[in-house]
Order: sequence, then C-alpha cells, then structure tokens
Amino acid sequence: MDKIVECVPNFSEGRDMKVIEQIVDAIKEVENVYVLDVDPGEATNRTVVTFVGAPEAVKEAAFRAIKKAAELIDMRKHHGEHPRIGATDVCPFVPVRGVTMEDCVKLAEELGERVGRELGIPVYLYEYAAKQDYRRNLADIRAGEYEALPEKLKDEKWKPDYGPDEWNEHIAKTGATVIGARDFLIAYNVNLNTKDKKLANKIAKVIRERGYTKKMPDGTRQQIPGKLKYVKAIGWYIDEYQRAQISINLTNFHETPLWKVFETCEEEAQKIGLRVTGSEIVGLVPLEAILDTGRHFLRKMGKSDGVPEEDIVHTAILSLGLNDVAPFDPTEKIIEYKIEKLEAKKKLVDMKIKDFVDELSRDSPAPGGGSVAALSGALSAALASMVANLTYGKKKYSDVWDDMLEVARKAQALKDKFVGLVDEDTDAFNLLMSAFSLPKKTPEEKELRAKKIEEATKVAIDVPRKTLKNAVELVELADILAEKGNKNALSDAGVSALAAYTAAYAAYLNILINLAGISDEEYVKKTREEADSILSQVEKKKDEVMKKVLSQL
Repeated sequence: MDKIVECVPNFSEGRDMKVIEQIVDAIKEVENVYVLDVDPGEATNRTVVTFVGAPEAVKEAAFRAIKKAAELIDMRKHHGEHPRIGATDVCPFVPVRGVTMEDCVKLAEELGERVGRELGIPVYLYEYAAKQDYRRNLADIRAGEYEALPEKLKDEKWKPDYGPDEWNEHIAKTGATVIGARDFLIAYNVNLNTKDKKLANKIAKVIRERGYTKKMPDGTRQQIPGKLKYVKAIGWYIDEYQRAQISINLTNFHETPLWKVFETCEEEAQKIGLRVTGSEIVGLVPLEAILDTGRHFLRKMGKSDGVPEEDIVHTAILSLGLNDVAPFDPTEKIIEYKIEKLEAKKKLVDMKIKDFVDELSRDSPAPGGGSVAALSGALSAALASMVANLTYGKKKYSDVWDDMLEVARKAQALKDKFVGLVDEDTDAFNLLMSAFSLPKKTPEEKELRAKKIEEATKVAIDVPRKTLKNAVELVELADILAEKGNKNALSDAGVSALAAYTAAYAAYLNILINLAGISDEEYVKKTREEADSILSQVEKKKDEVMKKVLSQL
C-alpha cells in the first residue's frame, strides 16, 4: 500500500461491548482498511479505535463508523469522566506514508461535509483542518462539552463548519463531532535504572517543551523553557517493570526525531547520576520514525546508511533498547509492517530463490519475463549498493565518501522499487486474464469486455515501462562506481551495469508484446517511441560503463 492514512476516532461508549463491536465491524467492512487497536475505557465511558489504510477507504470507514455510532449511542444518557461533545467525539486523520498533511485536511473537509449533509450532525474542524485559528485546539471546541452544545449553536462564533446549526431532537441524541488532521503522536517511554519517579520527573521537566517554573532569589517564579519542541513528558514509576520511566508524547517526530528525544534523556540522566537502560514504544510507530533513528545511529558509527531496510530497523531497535522491558516485534509495532502482516498476501519476492525459479519454470504464464526484468533490476541495484558500501569508510577513498553514500542510498531505494515490480508485473498479468474471462454473449458485453481488456493491457504495459525508466538510474549509478568505486569490486560495477541492461531490454520486449493488443494508435506510437529512446539511452551508458571497467581489469 503506497499511501497510508491513520484514523483515530473516539466514541462516547466504553462499557457496552455489543455497541463497540458493531461500530468496529462497520469499519472492518471497508476493503483496504485495517483495524489495529480497540481501546475501551469503562470509567471514561469512551473507546478509542485506531485503523489505517488507503486514504479514500479510511474516509469511507470513518463515515460508516460515525453513522453507526449515531444510530447506537444516545448522548442524552451518556456519562463518563472524559470530556466529550458527541457520539463520535473526535475523528482525526493522520498522515503515515505517501500522503501529506494537506491530503489529510482534504479528507477531513470531505468527511465533515458528508457527515453534516447526510447524517445531520454538526461538525467542527480542528487542528490543521481548522478554518479559524481559535478552533485549532480540541479543548477549546469541546469547552462546556455536550451539555453546552444547545447554547453554543446559537453563538455566531461557534456555528459548526458543516451540518445543522440549530438544536433539534436528532442533535440531542448524536451531539456534535470534531473532525480534523493532525500529526502522528508517538507514545514513548524512556527507562531509567532507578525506582525514584521524582528523578524521572526531574528529567521530564527539563526535556519537555513547556519546561518548568523555577523559584528565583527574589522569591518570584520564572518559567524555564524545555529543551525539546513537540514533547510532553512526566516521570512515573511502573511496578510491573520495577523501575521509573520518563513518559513522553512526541507530537511531531519530523521536527523532533525519536533519536533526539532518547539522546537528550541520556544526557540529562547522566547529569544526575542515572543511566538510561532502554526505551519502549507504546502502541504503534510509523516506519519513517524508526528508519530515521536507525540511519542516525549508523552515521554515528561511521557506517553507511545505504543498507537494507531490515538492517536499519535492527540498528534502531538495538540503539534505543526497545527490547529492554518488553519484546519489540517490528511486524506488530511498526504500522506498515503490521499492515503487510494483516494482508497476509503471499508474494513472489518472499519466496526462496529455488521456489521462485521453480514457479517460473512451470507452464503457467505468470510470473514471466516482466517479473524477471524487475528482478534483474533489483539485482543490479543491490550490486551497486554493495560496491558503494565497500567504498564508503575506506580511508583510501575518503574523497568520494559523500558520493558513495548518495549512491548507496539511491541504490537501496531503487532496489525496493524493483522488488515491488516483481509482484506488480504478475498482478498486472492476472488483471489482464480477468478481463479476458469477462462474458461476451451480447454486443454490450463484448463492448465492455474489449474496453476492460484494453485498460488492463495498458496496466500490463505500465509495469515494464517503470522497469525500463528506472533502469536509466541503474546504469548511471554503475557509471559512477566504475569511475570512483573500490577497485577491488570493479567487476561488480560491471555486472550491475549488465544486469541493468538486461532489466531494460527485458522490459522493452514486454512493452512491445503488449502493445500489439492496443487499438489506440496514438498511444502505441507514443509508447513505442518512448521505449526505443530509453532503451537506446540505457544501452549507450552500459557500453560506456563496460569500457571503463574492462580498461581497468
């Protein structure tokens, strides 16, 4: 899934599990949506549901959940310790991967408009989606809670962004809903070698954004700002772990990275004679936050961070001590990996080499040449990364370290692209076969079938086209390595170039064979010309690389 959005709606019901289950079931009905956590609270009489998925699917699931909550929850009978304004109290969208905050604001606006129009529920937009600055803070919107809503709707300042603005019996039952877009919140605890929560709290006060108040010699109190923006923190003692922790909410890991929080805690702990023994992620964490941490620590070691993703994640886990108080399973704790696990889709790239070539050798047409083209590209990228990493850190090549680091990073990104294309090519072929299997008894069916076949054929062309285009970058990396890379790995730079050319030519052949099934002459002409041009470019660069390699062997 290239684009992932998280949604964390809070529902005003935490005691009746039948109601909660029906709301969650409404979410689960939507394809490409995965429920990651359901957290009901009896005292608060509130349930927090966390689900993720493709943007449009998440928006649809959120609507269905809000609709179901409006049907099942009566706010006139609701009581709980947590502040609330409606059956679905708040519903934020959070960008995780491949989407921007602006995308999430758009989702919030579209959902808010639909909820107001179709469900007759007043909707307020908050955080990044707020249309006025005074509405950004959830607490300000929710002031007075559900009980104050009849009067709030009369106030011009607090007219809802969407939906009805006059109190009625329907609103009396549903209340209002606050919808918005916010940054991902990482719940993070840093472990200390002490049971003294006062010492943990001392560190928390220094690192958190709001800081602490200090009594001055003249008896006045001065606010001392904390060291880290976007950090909220307190110290506490956890009996289960027999130690104190600095409990942290990190509200913007892009601006204040996870590693920065950890290292700052280490520095402050040292000042008062304590040691940080490790840390703990509560709930789930975006892959980007973990990769950023792993890369940071690799660079501190003087190592290249242009290595496989698995190695970067492993470095992050070890460096943060994430297994200190409880096992940290990346497939359960990292959002993207959790989704992959839930999808439970068997991929070609997950096979052993022998199993893959056995599958390739059978009489089924997929996987075929397109997948092999992509695999050749992945092998070329992997070799490029290897040569770059064998060069980086060697004193003899210190003047090209920056170049090698850049090559290694680009090669890893390309490797991952090509690996994805191995399965994407087979998926595209299967889509084409599904189109061919459509009924063709009536003229209407024949017309629809022909249309779907042409559409699926263009998809089948698009995959090798991506392989062909990306092969250009592969031979360019091989060229850099042939010129500046470790001479002991010169032959590998040559093999990388040859594998890139194989990927390009194989992709080219797959484009040509599929173009034969396209009736759109303009599309065929344009695609053929583009493919010819790119292949020529790859071949020319490949020849240049091989000339450089052979002249030095």
